[in-house]
Amino acid sequence: MTDASFEDGREAPLNLGAEDADDLQVISTLAQDAVFPVTEMKWQPAQRRFGLLLNRFRWEDKDAAAHRDRPFERVQSVLVFGSVLSVSSQGIDRGDTDMIMSLLSVVFEPGEDGAGHVLLTLAGDGAIRLTVEALDATLKDVTRPYQAPSGQAPHHPE
Repeated sequence: MTDASFEDGREAPLNLGAEDADDLQVISTLAQDAVFPVTEMKWQPAQRRFGLLLNRFRWEDKDAAAHRDRPFERVQSVLVFGSVLSVSSQGIDRGDTDMIMSLLSVVFEPGEDGAGHVLLTLAGDGAIRLTVEALDATLKDVTRPYQAPSGQAPHHPE
C-alpha cells in the first residue's frame, strides 16, 4: 500500500474568496495570464459589483499536465468584486469590441477602515482601478476545463 498523492485527488472547480490582501494574492496567482474580451467586464453600480468573465489558464494543473504529457488547459471563470464604489481604467478602449485583454495581477492597496483600491494590471499598459468600501472578491470556475488553444503554458521573460 502507498500513500495517496496530490494527483489522486479529484479535480474540482475553483471557488475562492478573498477578504484581505493575502487571500487576494492567491486569486491573483491563479488568475495570472487570464484573457478576456473587453465585452466581458461589467460594472453594476446599483449592486456595487464589478465582474469579469475570464478564460483562465489552469496554473494549478500545469505541472500535472506537463508530467502526464497532456494538453495544458484553460477554464472560464468569473472574477467578481463586491462593495465597489467606483471604477476607473486606463489603456482600455471600451468601444473596440474586438479587444482582448490579458490579466497580469490583482493587488489590494489598503486605505482607512478596510477600504482601499483594487488594481487589476493588464498586459500592454492597461489597468482597472476599483475603489472599494471593503475587499470582497471571488474567483469561481463556471465551465469544464478545455484545451488551451495555444497548446502552451504562458511564460514571462525574466
